[in-house]
Order: sequence, then structure tokens, then C-alpha cells
Amino acid sequence: MNTNVVTAYKDAPNRTVTTGGVTYSYRELGPKGGIPVVFFVHLAATLDNWDPRIIDPIAQGRHVIAFDQRGVGGSTGRVPDSVEAMADDAYSFITALGFEKVDVFSFSLGGMVAQALVVKHPELVRKLVLTGTGPAGGKDIDKVARTTYWDILRATVTRSDPKEFLFFNRNATGKPAARAFVNRLAERTVDRDAPIKIQAFQTQLKAIKKWGRSAPADLSTITQPTLIANGDNDRMVPSVLSEDLHRRIAHSELVIYPDSGHGGIFQFHEKFAPVAVEFLAR
Repeated sequence: MNTNVVTAYKDAPNRTVTTGGVTYSYRELGPKGGIPVVFFVHLAATLDNWDPRIIDPIAQGRHVIAFDQRGVGGSTGRVPDSVEAMADDAYSFITALGFEKVDVFSFSLGGMVAQALVVKHPELVRKLVLTGTGPAGGKDIDKVARTTYWDILRATVTRSDPKEFLFFNRNATGKPAARAFVNRLAERTVDRDAPIKIQAFQTQLKAIKKWGRSAPADLSTITQPTLIANGDNDRMVPSVLSEDLHRRIAHSELVIYPDSGHGGIFQFHEKFAPVAVEFLAR
């Protein structure tokens, strides 16, 4: 293997590609060649929000690409107000890099975008990982905004990161896991991404609300091998929605972690990362 290959996300260089008048900011790592794994990030997140304990193990053997959606972080343009339009942007980005087939790893809002992408461009996606997410028309998805604003308020009062409230249970196991996660996100010290702007964040929330209130998509058209994962106490995108996805996507696999929330895969990264690596390598 080429010794120059970057396999630590904190060291992945920032790159850009321009297509359709939008310049997308992205990072890539892992050995080139084969089918890449493209990471679709969550609400309010930039390139700096991926847990290195999830991304690094996958990049040991795979070409990994993480990107900023239009209007987020280092990418230009305005954030679209629908999940479907975000999926169109993801398609533009992936095809601008010259890929005809990718695996998708998604979390939260990213998982909604991934579903919309697969339904519209089934030929593009070989395998699908959906974590902390739910289907269009899913029960209580339209309440995400309320939960999010409440937790941002709680975090502001306690001078902590909102993700500690949104992604983790506030109990004896959740609190240290939350702090460890937030600390891992700070491991990259150079060339960090621009934080999301308030207006972009509010537009994303609008898109999620629309997704929650829209008609359910026909997920029986998803024939790709699919891995679904969440914690058992997701306050943002209720855990029952992961079970709903599992029922509706034929032959999908479901992993639910105990005593954990929206960020269950981050709390249980030691268990989940090998599961994801094995699933994507199959």
C-alpha cells in the first residue's frame, strides 16, 4: 500500500470541486481505487463534525470522501429548503468527481438526503448505511426543530456543546460519552471548516420539517444492501423510525445500541465501526 495514503481524518486535506455554479468543499482519505464511501453529514454539521473513530477505521481499506452540502461550511451557494434538492446537490457533487458508483454512509439529516438520492438515482449507490435517521413522513420528524432549539437553549445555559444534549442521554453513561465525542471532534487542529451560518441551519430545519410532513416514499424500491443503526433513546429522530426503515427496506440489517441516544453510533464506536467496516467490505 502507498505509504503516502492519509488514513486519519484529522489529516485529510481540504479540497474543492466546482459544478453547476457551486463550489463544494470536501476531504478525502484512504487508498484510492475501487468504490468510494461518501459520507453524508447531519443537521448544522460541517466537515469537522465526523467522528474520527468512525471514519478512520473505514478509511483503512477504502477511499473515503466527506463533503459540505451547498451553502454549508466551505461550500458556496445557498442551502436548499428541501431534502430532495439536497439529494440533487449530492448527485452533482459525486458525479463531478467522476464516480459512477458509490457506497453511502449517512447520519441524521444526511440519512434523509441519502434515501432521496437512492430513490432518484438507484444506479449510483451500491450500499447504504443509514444511522440516526428516518423516512419521509416519519412519525414526529417534524418536531425535530422544537427539540433542537430546546437543547441549544439548555446547552447555552450550561455553556456546553448542544450535541451533548441532542446526541446523548444525560445520564451516567451518556455524559462522559458526550464529552469524549466532542473532544474527538477537536482532534483536527489545522484547516478547520467554517461553522454553519444561522440562516443555513434554519433552512435545514425547514427542510427536515417538510420531509417529516411529506407523503411516505416507496422504500420497497431500495434493493441495495442497507445497514441501519441508532441508539434506543433517540430524542431527535425517534428510534422507532429506524425500525420503520428496517421493515420497509427489504433485507436491511438493524443495529440498536442500548442506553444511548441519537449519537448511539458515536457512543458505541468501538462496536459499531467494525460492523460498518465489515458491512461495506462484503
